[in-house]
Amino acid sequence: MIRHLIPAAAATLMLSALSFPASAAVQYDPSWPCQQRKVPKLSLGQFWNGPDLPKSAEDWEKDAGVSALVEEVAQRRVPLDEAEKKIGDFAASLAPDRRRERMTMVVQGLFDHMGRERSDVMSGIGHYAHNQADLAAYVRKESSDLDAFRAKPDADPDEVERRTDKLNFDIRTFEERSKSLTYVCEVPTIIEQRLYQLMKTVAGTVAENKK
Repeated sequence: MIRHLIPAAAATLMLSALSFPASAAVQYDPSWPCQQRKVPKLSLGQFWNGPDLPKSAEDWEKDAGVSALVEEVAQRRVPLDEAEKKIGDFAASLAPDRRRERMTMVVQGLFDHMGRERSDVMSGIGHYAHNQADLAAYVRKESSDLDAFRAKPDADPDEVERRTDKLNFDIRTFEERSKSLTYVCEVPTIIEQRLYQLMKTVAGTVAENKK
């Protein structure tokens, strides 16, 4: 018995809806698949409202202590409260006359490191979306071709069943990947929120040093 197949018209509508969500937020890049607006590059001023960073802050990767701290607290698997405590402990361990300089290095380090991470995620989303678009186009074509094949008087039932199973598998794959994409689309925002909170923590250590 031939297994159930989503009709071609229904499959086409389903795949069109799942490929690229309709949203005014997509105006910058029609191929961007996320509901969240695509902002390719962040600015430091979005996250840091403390004093201007000195030129020396750009050398944060040359400071072993700062770079190790940045690497550790930037990881999303590290609970935020734990990351904030590590920042506070690091600041407390610094000599008062060096604290402000080195904590501004932490600011630059967090912005650079997490900004690169965010860019990598967004690049991956773009590649993922293009692959999804290719799969959607393939499924639409295969669905149409299968309908035409089934309509032939001499269509081989075994071949119809084989192609039906294959098409249903491809549709399920598309749907599962679409669900994964919905989660991945949230990651850039999660990174931004974490960066903002970490910056607030650093700002608190700099303010304390001014007292």
